[in-house]
Amino acid sequence: MNKYFYYSLFFISFVAVASDNEIYVSQTSGNSSAIDLEQIAGSGNIIGGLNSVAGTLTALGLTGNSQTIDINQIGSTNKFLGDIVADSYTGFFEFSGSSNTFTMQTDPTNTYSADTSDVNVQVTGGSNTFTLNQATSAIASTLDLDWIINGSNNTVTSNINYDLGTNYMDIDGSDNTINFTGSGYQGGYFYLDHTGGSRTFNITQASALDNDWLKVISNGSNGTVCIIQNDADGTTTSC
Repeated sequence: MNKYFYYSLFFISFVAVASDNEIYVSQTSGNSSAIDLEQIAGSGNIIGGLNSVAGTLTALGLTGNSQTIDINQIGSTNKFLGDIVADSYTGFFEFSGSSNTFTMQTDPTNTYSADTSDVNVQVTGGSNTFTLNQATSAIASTLDLDWIINGSNNTVTSNINYDLGTNYMDIDGSDNTINFTGSGYQGGYFYLDHTGGSRTFNITQASALDNDWLKVISNGSNGTVCIIQNDADGTTTSC
């Protein structure tokens, strides 16, 4: 049985148990709010938003500065979809299971900027697909983004427009694919610490200035690695 929930809120704490649950959240003004959404069992659950299907769910729209957002999904073929529009927000996103989908944009229309956010994504399981796009035009100033991924056959795609931001990835497992593009103004720092074979890395850093930092440590056999780093006045390169 599908379950459908609607909330228009300043603060929400909600737990959904069983399979095929759907959570719809619409927050249009929620500065300093604390939001905790948990789907802790089953498969095929959705925290929607963006391109939701099943019961034609839309929204997860969370708007407001200085939010604390805690998302926990346990199971398989679950989806977290939607937009977060905020400055200085703290996000904890935890996923356990396989074949899950995480698709999120942070402030895609530059409503508040997306500065000084602290975002943590923790994944345990395989064959998951993760997409995280942070900010639009050099506005994710001092972003602190951390990924901890344990499992194989995962795909991570991340596009960050940042200024003095950090994207750190700790990945253990084989057959993982990382697609990362860092652009913006200056001072981007990308650090990937990986263990596992048959990996695919496509990494680009191309801010306007020339003081980005990039570090990749990978232990394992087989795979393809493409790293491009250039600034606006540099020479365009490709693999």
